[in-house]
Amino acid sequence: MAADGPGRALDLDFVRRRFPDAAWRWAFFDNAGGSFVPQSVIDRVTAYMTENQVQPGSPAAPSQLAAERMVAGECLMAEMIGADADEVMIGPSTTANVFFLSRALKPLFGTGDEIVVTSLDHEANNGAWRRLANDGIVIREWTVDPETGVLDPAALDALLSDRTRLVCFPHCSNVTGAIHDAKAIVTKAHAAGALTCVDGVAYAPHRALDVKALGADIYLFSLYKTFGPHLGLMYAKRPIFERASGVNHFFLDGKIPLKLNPGGPNHELTAGLVGIADYIDAVHAHHFPEAQTNLDLNGRAAKVFSLFHPHEVAIGRRFLDWANGRDDIRLIGPAIMDVRAPTFSFVVKGRKSSDLPAKVAADGVAISNGSFYAWRLMQALELDPSDGVVRASMLHYNTLEEVDRLTAALDKALD
Repeated sequence: MAADGPGRALDLDFVRRRFPDAAWRWAFFDNAGGSFVPQSVIDRVTAYMTENQVQPGSPAAPSQLAAERMVAGECLMAEMIGADADEVMIGPSTTANVFFLSRALKPLFGTGDEIVVTSLDHEANNGAWRRLANDGIVIREWTVDPETGVLDPAALDALLSDRTRLVCFPHCSNVTGAIHDAKAIVTKAHAAGALTCVDGVAYAPHRALDVKALGADIYLFSLYKTFGPHLGLMYAKRPIFERASGVNHFFLDGKIPLKLNPGGPNHELTAGLVGIADYIDAVHAHHFPEAQTNLDLNGRAAKVFSLFHPHEVAIGRRFLDWANGRDDIRLIGPAIMDVRAPTFSFVVKGRKSSDLPAKVAADGVAISNGSFYAWRLMQALELDPSDGVVRASMLHYNTLEEVDRLTAALDKALD
């Protein structure tokens, strides 16, 4: 059990018992590609598919239960991030959600209007916007600093004008791990009269979210990288949903958010999202047993992530100590944990990135390599996008012992 008081620590044994035992057979460091899901998510999906696998919404009791379970999943995810239920869309993925959104917002932009994108982003918050250049939209690129792997907010000033309509940027890079001051960037964009679209995919698994406090007009992340099933969440301020053109069937144009979600949400996986809330609540109740009836799910999640964060800092520092101690490794992104998430990418002098994942897999360690859909970043870093970087990505359920297994396996593969 965690200690009492503000210094209480994460009970890692309790956390790991929330997941199937099979999760811990490997030292798993491919979490940025998709996190493990707790048993509560598996149970919620299984319950839906065994008890009410029917079309939701008809008068029959199983159909009514199906609809209730889906609505519960949607509403809880909205509550978890501090949004209203009608401001959240559950779609197939962040890539798909941005594509739908770009089609829906295109009629709001005129010839010569400008959209700012970055050379740092995952292509999800990049390519769909760049394609609007074919419709007369001017695309401005906010270029990453290749030395630091970070976007300089001052460099954004030169890109903003009275024609800027939208600024798209990552809260955290899925390659460099660098965390940006999203609120400050949003404030800067708003001062220029522009909307903002923030990619939170690499941020949401590590820190609590309050999208209203952040001020972003649009915020997106992947639920399957945040302890849930393979779905993406898009938050948008209600006026954006209202002004956007429908990209679903024409007779659904008045239905928010369905008008932006062709095919509608996946039934059983949406119901399974309740399991994420179950997990947050279980961790909260274990570590904070004192009565706190005034906290909603957003507040409970904030307290839970306040436990996750220092543990992630500790395991991240263990890896950075190893990486900074080798002269054959080029770490991509910040070399200290203060300004980053524990998502670590690197290249090794004289070695292909593709060589290492298979070598450490022989020792029961899972890492990966590639561009991770940040193709433009690889080009900015003067790396071969087809080989890319080696990435070892951690979450709160990883242990210091697993990090030691990772670094030992890497030492063996590199020596």
